[in-house]
Amino acid sequence: MKLERVEIVHVAIPLVTPFRTSYGTMTTKDTFLLHVVTDTAEGWSEFAADPEPLYCSEFVAGAEIVLRDFLLPRAAALPVLDTAHLAPAMEKTKGHELAKAALETAVLDAELRSYGMPLATYLGAVRERVPAGVSVGIKETIGDLLDDVEGYLGQGYVRIKLKIEPGWDLEPVRAVRERFGAELPLQVDANTAYTLADAEHLRRLDEFGLLLIEEPLAENNLYAHARLQQRLATPVCLDESLHNARDTASAIAMDACRVVNVKPARVGGYLEARRVHDVAHAHGVPVWCGGMLETGIGRAPNLALAALPGCTLPGDTSASSRYFAEDITEPFVLVDGHLPVPRSPGIGVAPLPGALRRFTKERRELYGA
Repeated sequence: MKLERVEIVHVAIPLVTPFRTSYGTMTTKDTFLLHVVTDTAEGWSEFAADPEPLYCSEFVAGAEIVLRDFLLPRAAALPVLDTAHLAPAMEKTKGHELAKAALETAVLDAELRSYGMPLATYLGAVRERVPAGVSVGIKETIGDLLDDVEGYLGQGYVRIKLKIEPGWDLEPVRAVRERFGAELPLQVDANTAYTLADAEHLRRLDEFGLLLIEEPLAENNLYAHARLQQRLATPVCLDESLHNARDTASAIAMDACRVVNVKPARVGGYLEARRVHDVAHAHGVPVWCGGMLETGIGRAPNLALAALPGCTLPGDTSASSRYFAEDITEPFVLVDGHLPVPRSPGIGVAPLPGALRRFTKERRELYGA
């Protein structure tokens, strides 16, 4: 393939309800789509981060600069544009994994469309559908939380994840356990809100039989997470601390995590995400695919990853209606607690023109015409 044109489409889609974590509260999915046109096919991807560098160091305006000034010129200079050549070209730019993931995914989408191959087939998926969990943000009251959990269970979600932070942890978890029983698959996500000094407090979560506690301490501190895991019966799951397969191997060797959450955007794309999966799977460590409130453009390839053999825990690949009254693709609909893995070529979806127009704030050419 040869790169012909690259367009950035800045979208803002209201969430059906505010989503609060220890980082803050989101009311709108405000990001950009990357549209890559080659001489053989077109590809789409979604930048996973936000307008502000709160969840991670990358943000919308910064990623556009990195793409325009550094990544795209190297992609355009390649004699053959494909993912095999793109990855080493992008390595010359340090960091910026989410920007790299956006470009790699759009190119991979175009490449696979030109072959007529679904992403699920390319990655090695073994399932036609995947079980869907749901992430429940921090609420104003315990009553609000219980109402939300009851509603999601009524919709068929097979696993509940509760966002927690200091002051909102033991009581909401206890309330959910008492209301919905010990059989409910339940886990918590701290989004790095605690320190090792909170180990005794976090150990009190052991009584609730949780699947895992996700990223309880500051990211990239594998030693502290290993020390914490020694004191907890609940498995520690790492998310923000795992930037690649190498980090994953180190964390497993140190017993800093006993479960792995892989977010493709955070590790630089689906090729590295598959390597993260392979490392964990080879060591018998369960994997699941996390979410970043993606539109259908980001959700579709996540479902392909979640269908890999090592992804034995339900992920955050919820239905479109969990976040949006209207998505920019055909909606993903929950059926018996599962979502279908797209089987059309590439990522399997494309934006609906009408919906894309309604939610587009701005379009800009980054390369080409």
